[in-house]
Amino acid sequence: MNTLLTLDKVGLVYHSPSGETQAIKDMSFEVNEGEFTAVIGPSGCGKSTLLSVIAGLIRPSEGSVKIREREGGGSGELGYMLQRDELFPWRTIRKNVVLPLEIKRRKTRVNVEYALSLLEKYGLKEFTDHYPDQLSGGMRQRVALIRTLAAKPELLLLDEPFSALDYQTRLSVCEDVFRIIRKENKTALLVTHDVSEAVSVADRVLLLSPRPAKIRKEYLLDFGRDTTPLKRRNDPRFRDWFELMWRDLNYENKR
Repeated sequence: MNTLLTLDKVGLVYHSPSGETQAIKDMSFEVNEGEFTAVIGPSGCGKSTLLSVIAGLIRPSEGSVKIREREGGGSGELGYMLQRDELFPWRTIRKNVVLPLEIKRRKTRVNVEYALSLLEKYGLKEFTDHYPDQLSGGMRQRVALIRTLAAKPELLLLDEPFSALDYQTRLSVCEDVFRIIRKENKTALLVTHDVSEAVSVADRVLLLSPRPAKIRKEYLLDFGRDTTPLKRRNDPRFRDWFELMWRDLNYENKR
């Protein structure tokens, strides 16, 4: 596989009047094309901060972030999906989905047709002229993912995208997001506090230490690339992986 994302000895230090805080230390890993990687770790360890560094929203104090060997995050190759859908309530679903094309000045006929084709492909065609408040939470999150995909990013950064949903909706939307990412052959990096969520979607899971965040452990899951989240949850191996990660995570919490 070709490497899409490379972090090499990345460190991040916050400076304040009261002193310095090391948020990330000596962070190195790669993400290959088409891979779904999840990141878990103790609360407050810097999982979301890591995504911000990769996205180029925060410059690392040391080390490098490269997309296809090109240094510097924040390029057009990245799509960022947040905890909440952040759809604009005054814009229709159609206009919300094409918003990234407007911002990046890529609103061509071909690109708009591609974005609208995603709405049709994933069961939202009849809602294109609706407004966000007319949709359920799960449908809104599906729209948010399609909006992220509209600009054809190579790498998707997912910052706890299901955390604002109730449990039943979370399972359904997780299934939808997994299916869409696989069908569109996208590379994804998911940050989550939910171990079961990580086990249900990822090819590989990275466990971070308490702050300053380092990679403490890596797990290569053996479910098969196209095994859906719900099927994984019914697989006997799911419990074994969950218990292993849960035990390791609790050990990190006590360090």
